[in-house]
Amino acid sequence: MIFFRQVSMIPIHDILPHLVAPLKSGEITRFAPSPSGYLHLGHAFSAMFASSLAATSGGLMCLRIDDIDTTRCREIYFDAIFEDLAFLGIPYEEPVRYQSQHLSASHEALEYLKNQDLIYPCYLSRRELAELLSAPHHPSNTDQLITSNIRSEREADGNQPAWRLRMATIRDRFRDIQATDLIHGQVNIVLENIGDEVIARKDIGTSYHLSTVLDDDAMGVSLVSRGYDLFDAIPVQRILQELLGITPPRYAHHELIPNEQGQRLAKRENALSLRQMRQNGCDRDLILRMMTKCRNFIEKK
Repeated sequence: MIFFRQVSMIPIHDILPHLVAPLKSGEITRFAPSPSGYLHLGHAFSAMFASSLAATSGGLMCLRIDDIDTTRCREIYFDAIFEDLAFLGIPYEEPVRYQSQHLSASHEALEYLKNQDLIYPCYLSRRELAELLSAPHHPSNTDQLITSNIRSEREADGNQPAWRLRMATIRDRFRDIQATDLIHGQVNIVLENIGDEVIARKDIGTSYHLSTVLDDDAMGVSLVSRGYDLFDAIPVQRILQELLGITPPRYAHHELIPNEQGQRLAKRENALSLRQMRQNGCDRDLILRMMTKCRNFIEKK
């Protein structure tokens, strides 16, 4: 078991003044990368941000590998995550959690939600959905966009459905749902703005939202720190927490490190990876200085 120790990283005063809510003693944070590409400077900051929050509160940072999307995950990226964290000197709690090893929890949650009639199956393809949803005055529930005969045929053919939230029922059941973000303040969830989101993909039987909510709860995460690009994930995840009786964590969504053009770093756009930076001769201190130099991206706008 690796307990937290204070390590040299981005000066804590470069991060914490922007928090509008205080840290609690013994916060449990997490860093949850996906092994679908090499980590870049933005990931390094996220890991150090979570590590700093935990260390400052006298808590722990856990490491979770978000590997449910088997079509994109590669073994070489698994190994690179551990290499990069070791290079940066970021400690984490053992054992490491792998999302793909806990899919049974998603299946159990789905059965519960099915029995409560809070989700429904969707057998439509993406193309069919795009065509049907573009039509005026379409029903809000996508299960009303398919005839019972077509549904029966697809069930008989062994087609697996995606599972969507039945928001019409959920809106009747809940009214005041909120989330606390240490950087952005209180977040009010407007249920009328949320559609019938997919919470279980047909190909993997779960989704980012469902697995994240269940894994964070199982890991005892009290403070979810992550990039602002995931701020819009709060509403669906808070709804799932309410439906499943999960005590919600607090959040801390930090701003994103930009590239030279001021755009967010992204794996799909081949952002310069930590692996490449190391191969090009960058040492740990240089990478830390680069992140400190970019501290203006976490300024409140």
